Amino acid sequence: MTQKFSRLIALSCMAILIVTPVAALYFLINIEIFAAMAKNNLSLPIQWHTVSNMQWYSLWLLTLCYVATALASLYFLRRAFSHFAKGELFNHSNSHDLRLFSILLFAQALAKPLLFSASSILLSMNHPAGQKMLAASFGSAEVKLIALAMIMWVMSNLLLKGSKLENENKQFI
Repeated sequence: MTQKFSRLIALSCMAILIVTPVAALYFLINIEIFAAMAKNNLSLPIQWHTVSNMQWYSLWLLTLCYVATALASLYFLRRAFSHFAKGELFNHSNSHDLRLFSILLFAQALAKPLLFSASSILLSMNHPAGQKMLAASFGSAEVKLIALAMIMWVMSNLLLKGSKLENENKQFI
């Protein structure tokens, strides 16, 4: 059961790794759809009619950098779960992959408030003086990501110690 679940996670990660760049290109070509989604998700008191296409493309690029961190973390998660699906639980590769996953997850948790702040500056930069804005946001979602990153860091250490114990056990047999 664990191997099947691990295979499902690895395949899901692979599907996301394939679909996300295609979606990003779609939004680049149809920047109006990206703009509509950004307006709905950002919840900023921006004078939307003043935002130019160049600002939308810049926001798309900022968002792409944020999403690239998430995709890199999913790549390492997929690698680890691919090994788990093969029954290879305790090895240095899994520990290394989960450690990189946790680092990237932590970076993503810190990057989200920065993305939100940069978005508010970018989208309000052509407002009149006194109406430009800098918004900051740090919530429970970021705290959860940081907690998950720390848990995965500990799990990577456990896999490393398990690998050492497995090697010692093989030497006795």
